[in-house]
Amino acid sequence: MNATSPAAPSAVPTGRIVLLTTSHRVAPGLLSWSAWQILHAADKVLCADGAHPQLPYLREAGIPVEEASPTAEDLVGACAGGRTVVVVATGEGEPALTDGLARLAGTGRVPMPELELLPASYDLPGARLLDLVQVMDRIRAECPWSSRQTHKGLAKYGIEEAYELVEAIEEGDRDELREELGDVLLQVVFHARIAEEHPEEPFSVDDVAGGIVAKLVHRHPHVFGDETATTPEEVKEHWLRTKAVEKRRASVTEGIPLGQPGLALAAKLASRVRTAGLDVPLPRAEGIGYELLGLAVRAEAEGADPEAALRAAARAYRDAIRAAEGVGE
Repeated sequence: MNATSPAAPSAVPTGRIVLLTTSHRVAPGLLSWSAWQILHAADKVLCADGAHPQLPYLREAGIPVEEASPTAEDLVGACAGGRTVVVVATGEGEPALTDGLARLAGTGRVPMPELELLPASYDLPGARLLDLVQVMDRIRAECPWSSRQTHKGLAKYGIEEAYELVEAIEEGDRDELREELGDVLLQVVFHARIAEEHPEEPFSVDDVAGGIVAKLVHRHPHVFGDETATTPEEVKEHWLRTKAVEKRRASVTEGIPLGQPGLALAAKLASRVRTAGLDVPLPRAEGIGYELLGLAVRAEAEGADPEAALRAAARAYRDAIRAAEGVGE
């Protein structure tokens, strides 16, 4: 006699938990289509933060949101019968809740609902710059030192940070390069924040960014316009031509900062002369300055950076000094 095996009991649906994350760097309400679909279809939507910036937009879209901080057990219970519960995550990402769910699942004694992480909005490249602007704004308002700084007072730091950036590039240290780029960026944001407070001619970091964007687009007609450029030389020609039209300078020396290091200044002057096709003999006079001028002009003509070359030689000299002293690296 063949016995018929009893039918296996039907599985009880355990439901689904959706952890919905959003970026504070994206305007509230600008959610992905999949996020809106799951929010409208959910049996319950929870949020622990009553001041969450997304809540007014969710409620305006007709989605009821319950302000609650459920435990892992509460949340699993709310999913009983195959229900879908969406948790709108706070800025911290609900670590206590996810840790609780992991512990509960680890016991093996509780049927666990599906757990899905759904990013509802994403950061675009450069989004962290918004954090920097916000942090700088608060520091300017609340820090006793930063709140008193001026453009003139910060000028020396800009020079120092630029030199430290150059050193990181020449040393080939990637970690230092990233850090020094951040320090240079800080100077830009700091000065722009100070500029907002000018009583007559204020401008912001958005004005700074807008200005450089407009300049880059205008000076790259081969990228954003109808002109073509297939070599670096043609790109430089476009750049110089559009720059000349913008500046309308009477002399090629205009716009060259005379306060920069001497070798760099000499090389820049030589570059302007060569690019403009001028024939300007070097001034003849006695003295080491005129000898250095001649060396800098020669280096520029040969495609070398005299300032960088001297720094490299100086570093070799430093190493020789330390070796003579018996000092290790």
